[in-house]
Amino acid sequence: MLPVIVVHGGAGWIGKERAEGSCRGVQEAVLAGYRILQRGGSALDAVEEAVVAMEDNPMYNAGCGSVLNELGGVEMDAIIMDGKTLASGAVSAVKGIANPIKLSRLVMEKTEHLCLTAEGASRFAKAMGVPEVEEESLKTDYSRKRWVENLAPGSNPVESQMGKMGTVGAVAIDSQGNVASATSTGGMLNKMVGRVGDTPCVGCGAYADNLFGAVSPTGHGEAIMKVTLSRLILFHMEQGMSPEKAADTALEYMKTRVRGIGGVVVVNSSGDWAARFTSDQMAWAAVKNDQLHYGLYKGESFTLPVTST
Repeated sequence: MLPVIVVHGGAGWIGKERAEGSCRGVQEAVLAGYRILQRGGSALDAVEEAVVAMEDNPMYNAGCGSVLNELGGVEMDAIIMDGKTLASGAVSAVKGIANPIKLSRLVMEKTEHLCLTAEGASRFAKAMGVPEVEEESLKTDYSRKRWVENLAPGSNPVESQMGKMGTVGAVAIDSQGNVASATSTGGMLNKMVGRVGDTPCVGCGAYADNLFGAVSPTGHGEAIMKVTLSRLILFHMEQGMSPEKAADTALEYMKTRVRGIGGVVVVNSSGDWAARFTSDQMAWAAVKNDQLHYGLYKGESFTLPVTST
Protein backbone atom coordinates (compact mmCIF):
# COMPACT_ATOMS: atom_id res chain seq x y z
CA MET A 1 0.00 0.00 0.00
CA LEU A 2 1.29 3.45 -0.93
CA PRO A 3 1.06 5.58 2.23
CA VAL A 4 -1.15 8.67 2.03
CA ILE A 5 -1.82 11.54 4.40
CA VAL A 6 -4.21 14.49 4.06
CA VAL A 7 -4.59 17.42 6.47
CA HIS A 8 -6.81 20.48 6.83
CA GLY A 9 -6.34 23.72 8.71
CA GLY A 10 -10.00 24.59 9.11
CA ALA A 11 -12.92 25.68 6.95
CA GLY A 12 -14.12 29.27 6.92
CA TRP A 13 -12.70 32.60 5.80
CA ILE A 14 -9.03 33.14 6.52
CA GLY A 15 -8.27 36.63 5.21
CA LYS A 16 -5.43 37.74 2.96
CA GLU A 17 -3.06 38.57 5.80
CA ARG A 18 -3.18 34.99 7.11
CA ALA A 19 -3.74 32.97 3.93
CA GLU A 20 -0.06 32.42 3.10
CA GLY A 21 0.80 31.33 6.63
CA SER A 22 -2.15 28.96 6.77
CA CYS A 23 -1.21 27.31 3.46
CA ARG A 24 2.41 26.98 4.51
CA GLY A 25 1.41 25.49 7.85
CA VAL A 26 -0.66 22.67 6.39
CA GLN A 27 2.19 21.80 4.05
CA GLU A 28 4.62 21.61 6.96
CA ALA A 29 2.13 19.50 8.94
CA VAL A 30 1.45 17.04 6.15
CA LEU A 31 5.17 16.57 5.53
CA ALA A 32 5.77 15.95 9.23
CA GLY A 33 3.22 13.15 9.11
CA TYR A 34 4.43 11.82 5.78
CA ARG A 35 7.99 11.45 7.03
CA ILE A 36 6.67 8.96 9.59
CA LEU A 37 4.85 7.02 6.88
CA GLN A 38 7.97 7.01 4.69
CA ARG A 39 9.86 5.27 7.47
CA GLY A 40 7.21 2.58 7.69
CA GLY A 41 5.48 4.20 10.66
CA SER A 42 1.82 3.88 11.50
CA ALA A 43 -1.07 5.99 10.27
CA LEU A 44 -1.90 6.66 13.91
CA ASP A 45 1.54 8.16 14.59
CA ALA A 46 1.38 10.14 11.34
CA VAL A 47 -1.95 11.85 12.01
CA GLU A 48 -0.92 12.65 15.58
CA GLU A 49 2.33 14.22 14.40
CA ALA A 50 0.56 16.27 11.74
CA VAL A 51 -2.01 17.59 14.21
CA VAL A 52 0.68 18.39 16.79
CA ALA A 53 2.40 20.52 14.16
CA MET A 54 -0.80 22.52 13.69
CA GLU A 55 -1.54 22.75 17.43
CA ASP A 56 1.94 24.27 17.80
CA ASN A 57 1.29 26.76 14.99
CA PRO A 58 -0.53 29.94 16.11
CA MET A 59 -2.12 30.24 12.66
CA TYR A 60 -4.82 27.72 13.57
CA ASN A 61 -7.72 27.45 15.99
CA ALA A 62 -6.14 24.62 17.97
CA GLY A 63 -3.51 24.47 20.67
CA CYS A 64 -1.64 27.77 20.90
CA GLY A 65 -3.91 29.56 18.42
CA SER A 66 -7.23 28.57 19.99
CA VAL A 67 -10.11 31.04 19.97
CA LEU A 68 -11.40 32.34 23.30
CA ASN A 69 -14.68 31.53 25.01
CA GLU A 70 -17.17 34.11 26.32
CA LEU A 71 -15.02 34.79 29.41
CA GLY A 72 -11.79 35.06 27.44
CA GLY A 73 -10.53 31.59 28.36
CA VAL A 74 -9.24 28.70 26.27
CA GLU A 75 -11.12 25.37 26.22
CA MET A 76 -10.01 22.78 23.67
CA ASP A 77 -11.38 19.54 22.23
CA ALA A 78 -9.52 16.76 20.39
CA ILE A 79 -9.97 13.20 19.17
CA ILE A 80 -7.90 10.42 17.60
CA MET A 81 -9.16 7.13 16.14
CA ASP A 82 -7.48 3.91 15.03
CA GLY A 83 -9.14 2.27 12.03
CA LYS A 84 -7.57 -1.11 12.74
CA THR A 85 -9.34 -1.66 16.07
CA LEU A 86 -11.91 1.18 16.15
CA ALA A 87 -10.21 2.33 19.35
CA SER A 88 -10.65 6.02 20.01
CA GLY A 89 -9.64 8.61 22.59
CA ALA A 90 -10.87 12.16 23.08
CA VAL A 91 -10.80 15.10 25.44
CA SER A 92 -13.18 18.04 25.73
CA ALA A 93 -13.09 21.48 27.37
CA VAL A 94 -9.47 20.98 28.46
CA LYS A 95 -7.31 23.84 29.69
CA GLY A 96 -3.60 24.35 30.11
CA ILE A 97 -2.54 21.59 27.69
CA ALA A 98 -0.30 22.47 24.76
CA ASN A 99 -1.23 19.41 22.68
CA PRO A 100 -4.72 18.03 23.37
CA ILE A 101 -4.25 15.45 20.60
CA LYS A 102 -1.46 13.79 22.62
CA LEU A 103 -3.73 13.65 25.65
CA SER A 104 -6.46 12.11 23.50
CA ARG A 105 -4.13 9.32 22.49
CA LEU A 106 -3.32 8.65 26.13
CA VAL A 107 -7.05 8.40 26.85
CA MET A 108 -7.29 5.82 24.06
CA GLU A 109 -4.31 3.78 25.17
CA LYS A 110 -4.31 4.15 28.96
CA THR A 111 -7.99 4.13 29.94
CA GLU A 112 -11.14 2.14 29.24
CA HIS A 113 -12.98 5.32 28.29
CA LEU A 114 -13.40 7.11 24.98
CA CYS A 115 -13.56 10.67 26.27
CA LEU A 116 -12.52 12.64 29.34
CA THR A 117 -13.67 16.20 29.94
CA ALA A 118 -12.67 19.37 31.74
CA GLU A 119 -11.36 18.75 35.28
CA GLY A 120 -11.35 14.98 34.78
CA ALA A 121 -9.14 15.36 31.73
CA SER A 122 -6.83 17.65 33.67
CA ARG A 123 -6.53 15.15 36.52
CA PHE A 124 -5.72 12.41 34.04
CA ALA A 125 -3.13 14.60 32.31
CA LYS A 126 -1.37 15.18 35.64
CA ALA A 127 -1.44 11.45 36.40
CA MET A 128 0.16 10.77 33.03
CA GLY A 129 2.86 13.37 33.58
CA VAL A 130 1.61 15.68 30.85
CA PRO A 131 3.03 19.12 31.63
CA GLU A 132 0.66 21.99 32.24
CA VAL A 133 1.21 25.27 30.43
CA GLU A 134 0.04 28.73 31.35
CA GLU A 135 -3.28 29.54 29.70
CA GLU A 136 -1.87 32.85 28.48
CA SER A 137 0.69 30.94 26.40
CA LEU A 138 -2.17 29.51 24.35
CA LYS A 139 -3.58 32.94 23.52
CA THR A 140 -2.43 35.05 20.60
CA ASP A 141 -2.86 38.74 19.90
CA TYR A 142 -5.13 37.71 17.03
CA SER A 143 -7.40 35.59 19.26
CA ARG A 144 -7.62 38.36 21.86
CA LYS A 145 -8.45 40.92 19.18
CA ARG A 146 -11.25 38.81 17.75
CA TRP A 147 -12.65 38.11 21.21
CA VAL A 148 -12.83 41.81 22.05
CA GLU A 149 -14.32 42.73 18.68
CA ASN A 150 -17.02 40.10 19.05
CA LEU A 151 -18.04 41.54 22.43
CA ALA A 152 -18.26 45.13 21.21
CA PRO A 153 -21.76 46.65 20.86
CA GLY A 154 -22.79 46.83 17.24
CA SER A 155 -20.13 44.36 16.11
CA ASN A 156 -20.72 42.79 12.72
CA PRO A 157 -21.80 39.17 13.39
CA VAL A 158 -20.40 38.00 10.06
CA GLU A 159 -17.01 39.64 10.47
CA SER A 160 -16.71 38.57 14.11
CA GLN A 161 -17.16 34.93 13.14
CA MET A 162 -14.75 35.01 10.21
CA GLY A 163 -12.29 32.17 10.53
CA LYS A 164 -14.05 30.69 13.56
CA MET A 165 -14.16 27.26 11.92
CA GLY A 166 -10.46 26.77 12.39
CA THR A 167 -10.46 23.15 13.53
CA VAL A 168 -7.41 21.18 12.31
CA GLY A 169 -7.28 17.53 11.35
CA ALA A 170 -5.58 14.73 9.49
CA VAL A 171 -6.31 11.32 7.95
CA ALA A 172 -3.81 8.74 6.76
CA ILE A 173 -3.30 5.22 5.48
CA ASP A 174 0.02 3.49 6.09
CA SER A 175 1.96 0.83 4.20
CA GLN A 176 0.11 -1.89 6.14
CA GLY A 177 -3.27 -0.60 5.01
CA ASN A 178 -4.24 0.77 8.42
CA VAL A 179 -6.12 4.08 8.53
CA ALA A 180 -6.38 6.69 11.26
CA SER A 181 -7.99 10.06 11.88
CA ALA A 182 -7.22 12.94 14.26
CA THR A 183 -8.92 16.29 14.89
CA SER A 184 -8.20 19.16 17.30
CA THR A 185 -9.86 22.52 17.94
CA GLY A 186 -10.25 25.50 20.20
CA GLY A 187 -13.95 25.43 19.41
CA MET A 188 -16.29 28.25 18.50
CA LEU A 189 -15.37 31.89 18.98
CA ASN A 190 -16.93 33.35 22.15
CA LYS A 191 -18.66 30.06 22.93
CA MET A 192 -20.36 29.46 26.27
CA VAL A 193 -18.09 28.09 28.98
CA GLY A 194 -18.30 24.30 28.92
CA ARG A 195 -19.51 24.08 25.33
CA VAL A 196 -18.44 20.84 23.66
CA GLY A 197 -18.57 20.66 19.88
CA ASP A 198 -18.39 17.85 17.38
CA THR A 199 -14.65 17.23 17.61
CA PRO A 200 -14.48 14.80 20.58
CA CYS A 201 -17.59 12.88 19.47
CA VAL A 202 -16.93 9.62 17.62
CA GLY A 203 -18.63 9.64 14.22
CA CYS A 204 -18.91 13.41 14.23
CA GLY A 205 -15.47 14.95 14.73
CA ALA A 206 -13.62 11.94 13.33
CA TYR A 207 -14.05 8.36 12.23
CA ALA A 208 -11.66 5.68 11.00
CA ASP A 209 -12.34 2.10 9.92
CA ASN A 210 -9.89 -0.03 7.97
CA LEU A 211 -12.77 -1.55 6.03
CA PHE A 212 -13.68 1.76 4.40
CA GLY A 213 -11.44 4.70 5.29
CA ALA A 214 -11.03 7.72 7.55
CA VAL A 215 -12.52 11.21 7.85
CA SER A 216 -11.63 14.42 9.69
CA PRO A 217 -14.11 17.32 9.38
CA THR A 218 -14.15 21.04 10.13
CA GLY A 219 -16.95 23.56 10.25
CA HIS A 220 -19.94 24.39 12.41
CA GLY A 221 -19.80 21.77 15.15
CA GLU A 222 -23.49 21.71 16.00
CA ALA A 223 -24.38 21.05 12.37
CA ILE A 224 -21.72 18.33 12.08
CA MET A 225 -23.17 16.61 15.15
CA LYS A 226 -26.72 16.76 13.83
CA VAL A 227 -25.80 14.74 10.74
CA THR A 228 -22.89 12.72 12.27
CA LEU A 229 -20.86 13.93 9.31
CA SER A 230 -17.79 11.69 9.53
CA ARG A 231 -19.76 8.48 9.84
CA LEU A 232 -22.18 9.64 7.14
CA ILE A 233 -19.31 10.03 4.70
CA LEU A 234 -18.03 6.53 5.48
CA PHE A 235 -21.56 5.19 5.03
CA HIS A 236 -21.62 6.63 1.51
CA MET A 237 -18.22 5.07 0.86
CA GLU A 238 -19.57 1.71 2.07
CA GLN A 239 -22.20 2.08 -0.64
CA GLY A 240 -19.47 2.40 -3.26
CA MET A 241 -18.96 6.16 -3.55
CA SER A 242 -15.49 7.60 -4.06
CA PRO A 243 -14.08 9.77 -1.25
CA GLU A 244 -14.80 12.90 -3.29
CA LYS A 245 -18.38 11.93 -4.12
CA ALA A 246 -19.09 10.76 -0.56
CA ALA A 247 -17.72 14.00 0.88
CA ASP A 248 -19.66 16.19 -1.53
CA THR A 249 -22.89 14.28 -0.94
CA ALA A 250 -22.63 14.48 2.84
CA LEU A 251 -21.56 18.13 2.89
CA GLU A 252 -24.44 19.09 0.61
CA TYR A 253 -26.87 17.20 2.86
CA MET A 254 -25.55 19.06 5.90
CA LYS A 255 -25.90 22.37 4.06
CA THR A 256 -29.47 21.80 2.87
CA ARG A 257 -30.78 19.91 5.90
CA VAL A 258 -29.35 21.97 8.78
CA ARG A 259 -27.71 24.92 6.97
CA GLY A 260 -24.27 23.82 8.08
CA ILE A 261 -21.07 24.86 6.30
CA GLY A 262 -17.84 22.94 6.57
CA GLY A 263 -15.19 20.78 4.99
CA VAL A 264 -13.51 17.38 5.27
CA VAL A 265 -10.40 15.44 4.40
CA VAL A 266 -10.98 11.80 3.49
CA VAL A 267 -8.96 8.72 2.57
CA ASN A 268 -10.40 5.33 1.66
CA SER A 269 -9.03 1.84 2.17
CA SER A 270 -7.53 1.88 -1.33
CA GLY A 271 -5.55 5.05 -0.71
CA ASP A 272 -7.78 7.39 -2.73
CA TRP A 273 -8.20 10.76 -1.02
CA ALA A 274 -10.20 13.97 -1.14
CA ALA A 275 -10.26 17.43 0.42
CA ARG A 276 -13.71 19.00 -0.06
CA PHE A 277 -15.56 21.96 1.48
CA THR A 278 -18.65 24.16 1.17
CA SER A 279 -17.05 27.14 2.92
CA ASP A 280 -15.26 29.90 1.02
CA GLN A 281 -11.87 28.50 1.94
CA MET A 282 -10.16 25.55 3.57
CA ALA A 283 -6.39 25.25 3.77
CA TRP A 284 -5.47 21.63 3.00
CA ALA A 285 -2.50 19.54 1.91
CA ALA A 286 -1.95 15.92 0.90
CA VAL A 287 0.98 13.69 0.05
CA LYS A 288 0.82 10.53 -2.03
CA ASN A 289 3.55 8.89 -4.10
CA ASP A 290 6.03 11.61 -3.05
CA GLN A 291 3.83 14.33 -4.54
CA LEU A 292 2.59 17.15 -2.33
CA HIS A 293 -0.79 18.65 -3.23
CA TYR A 294 -2.27 21.70 -1.55
CA GLY A 295 -4.91 24.40 -1.94
CA LEU A 296 -7.05 27.03 -0.26
CA TYR A 297 -9.92 27.99 -2.57
CA LYS A 298 -12.48 25.74 -4.25
CA GLY A 299 -11.12 24.04 -7.33
CA GLU A 300 -7.57 25.01 -6.44
CA SER A 301 -4.85 22.36 -6.35
CA PHE A 302 -1.12 22.87 -6.67
CA THR A 303 1.43 20.07 -6.84
CA LEU A 304 5.09 19.89 -5.83
CA PRO A 305 7.53 16.99 -5.55
CA VAL A 306 8.19 16.27 -1.89
CA THR A 307 11.95 16.44 -2.45
CA SER A 308 11.69 20.14 -3.35
CA THR A 309 9.86 21.23 -0.21
